[in-house]
Order: sequence, then C-alpha cells, then structure tokens
Amino acid sequence: MDINLKGKNALVCGSSSGIGKASAIVLSQLGANVTLLARNDEALGEALKDLDHSKGQHHDFLVADTADEADFHFKILGLSKVKTIHILVNNSGGPAAGNIAGAETSAFKSAFAQHLLANHVAAQLLVPGMKEEKYGRIINIISTSVKQPLKGLGVSNTIRAAVANWSKTLATELAPFGITVNNVLPGATVTDRLNSIVSNKANKTGRGIEDIRKEMLEEIPMGRFGSAEEIANAVGFLASPAAAYITGTQITVDGGRTGVL
Repeated sequence: MDINLKGKNALVCGSSSGIGKASAIVLSQLGANVTLLARNDEALGEALKDLDHSKGQHHDFLVADTADEADFHFKILGLSKVKTIHILVNNSGGPAAGNIAGAETSAFKSAFAQHLLANHVAAQLLVPGMKEEKYGRIINIISTSVKQPLKGLGVSNTIRAAVANWSKTLATELAPFGITVNNVLPGATVTDRLNSIVSNKANKTGRGIEDIRKEMLEEIPMGRFGSAEEIANAVGFLASPAAAYITGTQITVDGGRTGVL
C-alpha cells in the first residue's frame, strides 16, 4: 500500500495544537513537507519542533486567522505563489457550545466565516496548483454531528452540516481532475475542545466534571475517548496515494458512538 508522501506539500490549518497538530505530525512522518497555520506564532514555533525531518522534509508555518477572510485570503494567496500545496487539511476550533434556540445570529455568521468560507477560500486558491501537479487531497476535519446532531451544540451542528454539503459538492466537481475531497468526523477526542465542552456543561448544570465525563464515556462502545493521533491517522491515509479512489465520503472516527451510518 502506497502511503508515501515524500515530495508532497501539505497545509494544515489550526495546527498549533490538538487534532490539527497531530495531523501535521502524521503527514510529516509520511514524508510530506508541512506548512502549519494558526494565529499564534509562538505556539506554531513550538509545534514545528515536533514535525518529522528524517526524510529530508522542509517545514514552515504561516500566521493567519481563518475568521478574518481578507487576511486569510492574502496569506493563502501568498503561499500559493511560493509553492504548490498538494494536501489541504481544513481544520478550525469549533463554535461555542449552547442551544440553538437562544443563539445569536452573529454566532452563525462568525462560525460560517471561520469554517465554510475559510475552507472555500483555501480551496479556491490552492486547487489550480493541484490540477497542474495532477495530485490533490482536500481533507476537512468536521464532527460526527453532520450525521447525528449533538445536544447543546446548536451553532456547531448547523455549520458543520453546511461544510459537509460544500465538501460533497466540491468532491463531485474535482473528481475528474483526480483531486479528492473527504471529511474526517472525530467523536469525543482528548483535546482542549473536549475539556471546554465538559466544563461548559458542568457550569450550566452544576454537576461534577467527572460525572459528565463518565456519562459521555457510557455512550461510546469502546469505553474511552479517542486521541488526536487516532484522528490524524485517518487524515494521513486520506492524504496518501492509497486513497486515490476515495472521494466525497465521510470517515467517522468515534469509537462506535454515532448511531447513524
């Protein structure tokens, strides 16, 4: 099975920590040259140290905010003029938790810009290079909520579904060029995002954090939370030559929690 990414360039958004950073590490281990992207240059510099260099890879980072469309467009355009990106991993922190009935319209607008519009801008600017190189992988890290909405994540459920439909549409349009577009759907994963969701629920309900964690674990057949590395392994496979005939699909990585196929 060919999973060698030597000579390929990858851009991983939201890669200073969590699933984004883990994905960048896996891609580097497979031989890719990786460009990290996030808002904090200090955190990016630290993350850069963890990337694999054993195959002669060259890594760098880009400071940009996916929520700022103009700045993000400018930074990605500049990157596209310097190098061809073969692998684009779209990843961004999830919207704040909360019920949908009480959500402000501004929350939807902000999440739409940070997730769907940022993904679209990056794809538009980087796809031409993928077409020229005859190799392209666009991987969107979303959530299992696109299959089964999660309680208390109203804005997130809504925006994630929009991204999933954008992705499927794009996959159909780019398939003739050999460019694949797929989604990775993480379940409950040990990240700062999970800690935030648990803390928010504890504050709202007055229940203990460990009690809430136990309740969440009872919903997972494997009886444990996933690791960022386990999500990243799916990203690495989808980015590889071995996944050339897989497009327009969604890979659920959640320990069996999601009930909808």
